[in-house]
Amino acid sequence: MTLSPAQEYRVTAARFGELVDGVSDPAVWERRSPVPEWSARDVVRHVVEWFPSFLEDGAGITLPQGPSVDDDPVAAWHTMSDGVQALLDDPSSADKVLSNPHIGEVPVPAAVSQFFTSDVFMHTWDLARATGQEVVLDPDRCAAYLEGMLPLDDVLRASGQYGPKVEVPVDADAQTRLLAFIGRDPHA
Repeated sequence: MTLSPAQEYRVTAARFGELVDGVSDPAVWERRSPVPEWSARDVVRHVVEWFPSFLEDGAGITLPQGPSVDDDPVAAWHTMSDGVQALLDDPSSADKVLSNPHIGEVPVPAAVSQFFTSDVFMHTWDLARATGQEVVLDPDRCAAYLEGMLPLDDVLRASGQYGPKVEVPVDADAQTRLLAFIGRDPHA
């Protein structure tokens, strides 16, 4: 069953939100993540801070702004995420277009799905690892994301957003292969 962008985001954000809410010791936010030079707090900072300006610059849509990630990573995540969900749940968002010089014009729900939901999905593993929580990513989504990214390998590496691929056995599961492709050591 194919999920709508709103449904897909709801599932993805709920899992990320569970991990955010699962941090009971403030010191955990400073633990290292699998992303070089990022702490657990930085993982949340990344997903909270880059997307609102991308959406505002490209579609003129302003998301609600919560506290800073430094002050309250939990509230910062939930405020921004609730705003994204409200946008996707609004039927009028289907008529809005995001315009960007690198990607052209994309309907807002498709842009959210392609650029933000996928980012939150992949960083869910980073946040789980940094905070000492367990997560298993949906294998079908892992396989679909990997299949879509493989033809763009050179472009993705050139962007600087992905580390060098990590070697894993060819028969590794979809999550392991996706994580290795985006430059994470799936066994770390």
